[in-house]
Amino acid sequence: MLEEVERWLATRSWSVADRPLHGVLAAKQRTGLSVSVVLPALNEEETVGEIVAAVRRDLMRRAPLVDELVVVDSGSTDRTAQVASAAGARVVHRDALLPRIPAVPGKGEVLWRSLLATSGDIVCFVDADLREFSSDFVLGIVAPLLTDPDVDLVKAMYDRPLGGAAGQGGRVTELMARPLLNMHWPQLAGFVQPLGGEYAARRSLLEQLPFPVGYGVELGMLVDALHLVGLDSLAQVDVGVRRHRHQDGQALGRMAAAIYRTAQLRLARGHLVRPSLTQFERGEDGFEPRTYPVDTEERPPMAEIAEYAHRRVA
Repeated sequence: MLEEVERWLATRSWSVADRPLHGVLAAKQRTGLSVSVVLPALNEEETVGEIVAAVRRDLMRRAPLVDELVVVDSGSTDRTAQVASAAGARVVHRDALLPRIPAVPGKGEVLWRSLLATSGDIVCFVDADLREFSSDFVLGIVAPLLTDPDVDLVKAMYDRPLGGAAGQGGRVTELMARPLLNMHWPQLAGFVQPLGGEYAARRSLLEQLPFPVGYGVELGMLVDALHLVGLDSLAQVDVGVRRHRHQDGQALGRMAAAIYRTAQLRLARGHLVRPSLTQFERGEDGFEPRTYPVDTEERPPMAEIAEYAHRRVA
């Protein structure tokens, strides 16, 4: 791992417990910054209401941290919009935002358009399929932006269990995104959940970033933010465990392809290539990095090996 990343992990990786709510509220009052929470949603009637209710209860009524809570519906055919509205969110349909430009399917499209539907100085994105949701997800990633003026974007990090097995979720992260980042943008190798859908950023940054319209939006945003504001303006916060609906292998393949294409478009800029991979395991003191070399050496075709040619002649 790069020394720069080791230092970053020590200074820009926190736990939600590092910034208690009362201190965050004091910082919010002192800075005067407003906070918007956005849930992009497509057929999430089973989970969206619980998330909205928790944010409203914990971070709007009990504590005035969140000023605006918006669900952007990207064409649900179930009761997502009705459930979200009944739970207290303002619901906006994707197609109603910037109708001059026809909308295309994709998560990034919804996140991009959500900037038109919100007004907060800080915008916090939360996926609408989370189960057993805790408002600590929002508190954790918003807090550094209110308390540290040098931080511009904060990603949540967490365990992602799969079928009862700890740490086995995030298959596209481990098989596609993490290798890409480690080898082409090694400064981002310290992010535990680079593709996670829970992150917050200053509007002043988000409005300068291009948004891939599909699943590549999270990777694209990290890479572009790195080059726009630098590594020290990025951070991550441990919020515990993330439980959500897992997709099947074909859907994951499509997601991986979109992420690869997003990376491909950015690789044209000619960034550093470094053949190593950093992964993470939870230890006594939180997430601990483990760095491994990536096999890059290739053997030439056997027909080009002199000994093999001699053997055939003999």
